[in-house]
Order: sequence, then C-alpha cells, then structure tokens
Amino acid sequence: MSQRTDCKGKNWVVIVAGSWGWFNYRHQAETCHAYQIVHKNGIPDEQIVVMMYDDIAYNERNPTPGIIINRPNGPDVYKGVPKDYTGDAVTPENFLAVLKGDSQGGSRKVLNSGPNDHVFVYFADHGAVGILVFPHAHLHVKDFKDTIKYMHENKKYKEMVIYIEACDSGSMMTDLPGDIDIYATTSANASEPAYACYYDAERRTYLGSVYSNYWMGYSDVFDLTKNTLFQQFEFVKEHTNGSHVQQYGDKTVSHMTLMEFQGNSFAGALPAEPMTLHKVGSDDIIPSRDVPLGILKRTLMASDDMSTMRGLLKEIDAHLKVREMLKETMHRVVERVTGDKLKAQKILNDRMELSQHECYKSAVTHYKHSCFNWNKMEYEHALTHHYALVNLCEGGYSIDSIQKAMDYVMSK
Repeated sequence: MSQRTDCKGKNWVVIVAGSWGWFNYRHQAETCHAYQIVHKNGIPDEQIVVMMYDDIAYNERNPTPGIIINRPNGPDVYKGVPKDYTGDAVTPENFLAVLKGDSQGGSRKVLNSGPNDHVFVYFADHGAVGILVFPHAHLHVKDFKDTIKYMHENKKYKEMVIYIEACDSGSMMTDLPGDIDIYATTSANASEPAYACYYDAERRTYLGSVYSNYWMGYSDVFDLTKNTLFQQFEFVKEHTNGSHVQQYGDKTVSHMTLMEFQGNSFAGALPAEPMTLHKVGSDDIIPSRDVPLGILKRTLMASDDMSTMRGLLKEIDAHLKVREMLKETMHRVVERVTGDKLKAQKILNDRMELSQHECYKSAVTHYKHSCFNWNKMEYEHALTHHYALVNLCEGGYSIDSIQKAMDYVMSK
C-alpha cells in the first residue's frame, strides 16, 4: 500500500451510464450507486460529473417512482445524484470534452483537474470490440485513447484510474501504456460478454452487473483508507463469475489506496461506515447481451395467463429470429467480401486484435447506418458480431469492399 499525495491536489470523478431504456436498468442503477460511494466518502459534487439518460427513476414500469435500487431489497441509490448530463446530452463527444476539461464555451460541468489531482472514471454500458455504446452513438477506442493521451500531455492528472463495465471491455484498454500513471480494470477481456445479475421479478429487469456489484460491494464494506486498488481487483476477479476481470496500465498505481480515488483523500475525509456485502449466485447471472431475452423468459415462467403466455412466446420467437438474421447477415457480408467460403469461415472463427482503427471505425459506422442500428433494443445483439469487421480490416480487405458488401447484402 502506498500514499502518493505529496502535493496538495483534488479528487475528481467521472461516472457514466451509456445506455437507456428499462431493459438496461442496471447501468443507471450502477451509475447512481457509484455516485453514492464517492459522495459518502467525501468527494464534493463540484468534483463529480455524472452522465446518465435518467429515464429509469420515473419510468412508468418503476413500481417505486423516484427510487432506483442496485441489488435485491437494496437502498435507494438515486436520491441526490447530480443531473450533470442527461438525455441527449449523454454523448461520446461530451464525455471526451468532460475528460479534457473543455466546457465547449458554455457552463457545462467538466474536469478542472491539474497535475496534482487524482481522477477516477467509471463507465457502465454495452460494448463491442473497440467501442463503448452511448444512447444514440458509440465511442471508438482510438478516440478514447487520444483523449487519454491529451490528458497526460496537458497534465490533467497525477494518477488516474478507469473502471469499465461492458462486453469486450478489455479491448478498450489493451494498449494502455504502463508509463503514463493510469491504472484500469475491466469487467471482461477483449472478446467475451460481461454479465448481468439480480433479476427482480417485481421490476422485470436486472438490477446489476456482476463485476460492478463486486467492486462497489468491496468499496461499501472495506476501509478505503487501508485497502488498495489491487486488493479490490483481486477480490473482484476472484468473485466475478462468467467473465474474466482484467487489469491494464501502470500496476504501481494499483498499490495506492481506494480512498485516493474513490474518496476525498486530499481533504482528509474519513471512510464511510461499512455496509453488507451481497454475493451473486451462479444461477442469477446472464450474459449482458442476453438480458432482453432473459427478461422475456422470466416473465413467461412467472405468468399463468394463457393469452399473456402466447404473446410472450411470440415475442421470444421474434427475438430469436432477429438474432439469427443478424448472424446470417454478417456471414453473408463476410462471404461477399472474401469471395470464398473457406476464407469467410476463417474470418468468422478468428478473434484478431484491433489495429486497423480507421478501417474498423468506418465499417462499424456504415454497418450501423446501412444495416442494423444496435442503439435500438431489438438490434443490440448485432454488437456480438462486430469482431468479424475487425477481422476483415485486419485481414487487409479494403473498407470500400466491406461497405459495398454490406450494401449488396442488405439490398437482397
């Protein structure tokens, strides 16, 4: 355990939920819970930036209007959460501007951090290889890394910590340098789903995610002045079932205390009173991208009305058909680009590391606008197949041929 607060500075926090809609309840619940942790550990609101769509607390499906919980029978985590960026203001552009300290000529709250400050960033949402999803857009890994580089070069922090809850989240941090005083952990590696947990029968949605449940649970229970980021990582890695929790960047930062990032360490704040740690059973987890289908199945099992059950069975059937269509469409695109079934099969079986950023960025954008918009709940599962676009770009196929193949397949 080390203390590196030689010069007087401040603790800054950025908390982001990149999703919207009732099926994605858990992401905003986690955002609110993260706020409660840093708030109760002394970080003032003026040093916390919160981004969330804010369509959950007073959603017509919420049986407890104005209240959001993050675990079964848990406390309200919504009360007091700042509404810094909500609705259509939750964008990749605003997120990157917040990190850079760019108020865009207005009065938007941003990080006013400097060379003596600590920064903690937490992001919860859907993801795919090299992207994090926002309500109506997505953040590409290269744009995120360019912003991190800008922050380092312009001395926007002394040390920074990043936690990411998303499928394939490791792909956002794989190239994080080890010499720029940034430490990161992710809920999954670069090619696997993250997992949701805590299905709530009354709310008919999942309340949390496994990785986030454990890092927040650890911060709720343990003394933040005595326990380190690395100890938290080890605990979360051990307890998270389903995905493989990863760490990246400068491992020396991981030996700093949690209070130095999740509390107001510079002001000498005391850690909050410990709460109860809740563990997740292996029968209560589900891959994040399967949540809409899981909710439909759970609702079906709980119903005893034949008319309702028939309607749910139709919804499940339609959902599965869309999934199959998304998979088949990507297969046809790959076959069209390669012109060879054996080459296509290799592309579909490989998991290459992303390096051709411009090609991939263009391919993803074209797919979203010309094929299926994964910001719509019914097409979220399209994110599962993005790895094939990575492989095409890494395989040397031109962006022109990839885009033309998409247009051809969709026209048929």
